[in-house]
Formats: sequence, structure tokens, C-alpha cells
Amino acid sequence: MISAPETVKTQTRRVSCDGATAIRGSDRFKPSALGHPKVYLEIDETGYVDCGYCDRRFVLEGGPADA
Repeated sequence: MISAPETVKTQTRRVSCDGATAIRGSDRFKPSALGHPKVYLEIDETGYVDCGYCDRRFVLEGGPADA
């Protein structure tokens, strides 16, 4: 079974994603070689943004998508 993409709550509208933190055994300071290129994303009026590489969803805390 395929698991649902990760959802990350954030307090800022501008976020970055490199895909490495979703991989078991990796952490934010030692990105895994299995991640993806680092991208910067901007949360719009919907209150969330999805990474185009790994489908991780970033949700603005207190925004319209924060449930």
C-alpha cells in the first residue's frame, strides 16, 4: 500500500523542500542522496502548497487549510 504524502505545518509562507527528510534514516542536517533538488515554494491564499517533486504538503498554521 502506498502511504499518503507527508503534511508539514509551518508559520511562514515561504518554505523549502529537498525531499530528504521524508526518507527513513535522514535528517535535516544530513540530506540523503535519495532526495530531490532543493526547491523554494510560496504558500498562496489557499493556505497550502504542494512540492512538485515529492508531493509533500506545506500548510500555513492558522490559514484556511489548517484543520
